[in-house]
Amino acid sequence: MKMLQNVREVLKSLKHGKPKKIYCPRCCSPKINLSSGLDIWLTPKKYVCENCGYTGPIVMELEKE
Repeated sequence: MKMLQNVREVLKSLKHGKPKKIYCPRCCSPKINLSSGLDIWLTPKKYVCENCGYTGPIVMELEKE
């Protein structure tokens, strides 16, 4: 029962809102997109930066405090 309460607390603490703006981890450019339409549901996410050519699964997200 205590575990269920902990799970509820975690779910309540998650922030719900509009998607965050993502940036390239190499050059900080906002011109970064998923590499293909199959990413997310069929294959792991892979991003490509139009500015520096970075390719990989890691991006930066910024959120206002």
